[in-house]
Amino acid sequence: FDTLREFRYLQNPCVAGALGENFGPNAVWQFRNMIRCALPTSRPLLDYSDYGCYCGFGGYGTPVDDLDRCCHVHDYCYEEVGDIDECWPIRDNPYTTIYSYSCSGKKIICSSDNDPCAEAICECDRQAALCFAKSPYNEDYKRLDTEKFCN
Repeated sequence: FDTLREFRYLQNPCVAGALGENFGPNAVWQFRNMIRCALPTSRPLLDYSDYGCYCGFGGYGTPVDDLDRCCHVHDYCYEEVGDIDECWPIRDNPYTTIYSYSCSGKKIICSSDNDPCAEAICECDRQAALCFAKSPYNEDYKRLDTEKFCN
């Protein structure tokens, strides 16, 4: 049921529109599955798409808690991918690039078969998933009024 709700959320025209033309549902679904590996009871697309100041689309201000800091670090990690010489801005977009990884228990391993850009993106997602698993979830920060609380 949760997976179906997440899929419907992802297919919502408003959500798809907010993601823009470069939206790659497979890449988002891949990150979602990685989070589910580290935190099996989570509903990533529902839980983390609009949380705090940084979880979701965009982000600014001071993170409100450890979980929001995970998203802040993840956003910055994606920005750093653009600084890798071998990465091309459109082809190696973190939101559309597919990478290889494995999940065993709650252990996530990025494949050595990934090219340098896919490896970097995989590592960003892996670190975020592990960070989410360590961080408490505070319902008060879901759908936070960012204009009021994210200075």
